[in-house]
Amino acid sequence: MTAMFSSLSGRNYRIWFSGALVSNVGTWMQRTAQDWIVLTQFTHDSAVAVGITMAFQFGPQLVLMPITGLVADRFDRRRTLMVTQALMGALGLALGIMVVTGAASLLSVYGFALALGIVAAFDTPVRQAFVSDVVQGENVANAVALNSASFNGARLIGPAIAGVLITAIGSGWVFVINAASFLAVLIALRFVDPAQLARRIRPKRGKGQIRAGFTYVRTRPDIVVVLCMIFVVGTFGLNFPIFTSTMARVEFHRGAGEFGLLNSVMAIGSVLGALLSARRERPRLRLLVVASAGFGLACAVAAVMPTYATFAILLVFVGLSAMTFMTTANALVQTTTEPAMRGRVMALYMAIFAGGTPIGAPIVGAVADSWGPRWALGVGALSGFVALAIALVWLSRFQHLRLRYDADSRLHLAVTSSIPVVGGRRARAAMQAEFASEEAVANRTSSA
Repeated sequence: MTAMFSSLSGRNYRIWFSGALVSNVGTWMQRTAQDWIVLTQFTHDSAVAVGITMAFQFGPQLVLMPITGLVADRFDRRRTLMVTQALMGALGLALGIMVVTGAASLLSVYGFALALGIVAAFDTPVRQAFVSDVVQGENVANAVALNSASFNGARLIGPAIAGVLITAIGSGWVFVINAASFLAVLIALRFVDPAQLARRIRPKRGKGQIRAGFTYVRTRPDIVVVLCMIFVVGTFGLNFPIFTSTMARVEFHRGAGEFGLLNSVMAIGSVLGALLSARRERPRLRLLVVASAGFGLACAVAAVMPTYATFAILLVFVGLSAMTFMTTANALVQTTTEPAMRGRVMALYMAIFAGGTPIGAPIVGAVADSWGPRWALGVGALSGFVALAIALVWLSRFQHLRLRYDADSRLHLAVTSSIPVVGGRRARAAMQAEFASEEAVANRTSSA
C-alpha cells in the first residue's frame, strides 16, 4: 500500500495532487454538461455534432504540437501552468454565462471548444512534463499513475454531480462551477516550492530544436510502436462521450442523470486500473499488449449488452482496460525519454493521442447516427485489436531488441547488427552531440 502512494511523500506533489483533483472534478462536470447540451439542447441527438465538438477541442494539440513541446522544454513550467489554467477557467466562465443567459448556440460551443483546445495544447505537455519536475527518480512512474487515478477518480464524482445539477439548476451553472474549480490549481501552484523542483537544462534559442524532438523519436523504435498503438486507440477507441451519450439517450432512452452515472461507473474501472498501475515499479510493454487486447474485448462485449444495467457493468471493464493502456503508454514514454527532450516528446505523444480525435470522433459519430451506438462501440473494439496487432508485428520484427539503463539513467539500445535503428547515422550523431553538449553544461554547473 505504501508503494502505491510513494510519490505523495513529497510536499510539492501532495500540494499539486490536491489542487489537480479538485480541478479534475470540475473538468468532468464541464465535459458532461458540454456533451449533453450539444446532444439535447442544440441538436436532435446528433452524435456527429458531439464528434465535431471533440474534434475542435482536441485538434489544436496536433496542429500546435511542434511549438507547444518546445514551450514545455524552454519555459518555466510552473509559471506557464498558472497562465494556461487561468485562461481555461476564464473560458469556462464565459461559456457558462452565455448558457445561463440564453446567448449560447451550437456555433458558440464549437468556438469555446476550439479556444479551449488551443489553450490545452500548451497546457497538456507542460502539465505532463511538470510531474517529473515535482517528483524525481523512481517515483515518476508512480506519480504518473496517481495523476491518472486523480483524473479518473474525479470522473467518478464529476459526471454524477453534473447530471444532478443539469436537472436541478441547468447546464450553464455547471460551467460556472468548473471555472471556480481552477482556483484550486492556481492556489496549489502558488504554494509549490520552486526550490524543491528538479533542476533541468533548458534548450537555448537556436535552429533545429523542434526537429531534434522528431529526430530523437525516430531513433527510438520502442517509442514509435507505443505512439502507433496510442494513435489507433486514441482516434477510434477512446470516444467515450459519443459511446455513453448515445447509448444512454438513443439505445436505452435515459436522461442526463443516467448518462452521468454511466461515466461514473466507467470511472470505477479507470481508477482501479490507475491504482494497479501505481503499484508497479516500472511500466512494461507486455502489459500494454495485454491492455489493448482487453480493451478490444471489453468494448466488443459491451456493444451487445441488452440492458442499461448490464451495459453499465461492462463499462467497468472498459474503463479498467483503457486506463491500464493509457497509463502504461504514458509512463513508458515519460520514464525512458531523456529529460532534455521530455517536453517535446510528450507534446508529440499528446498530439498523437488527442490529435486523432478530429479524425476519429466524427467518423465514430457518423457510425452511431447511421448504424446505431452499438456499431460505434464495435469500432472502438476494433481499434484495440488493431493496436494489439501492431505490437505483435513489432515484437516479431524487433524480438532481439533489449533496453538497459546505465548509472546515469541514459537509455541505450542493444540491437543486433541485422536490425537497423530508425534514423541512421546522421540522426544518431546529432543526438549524441546534443546530449554531449548538455552533459558538458551540467558538469560546468555542478563544478561552479
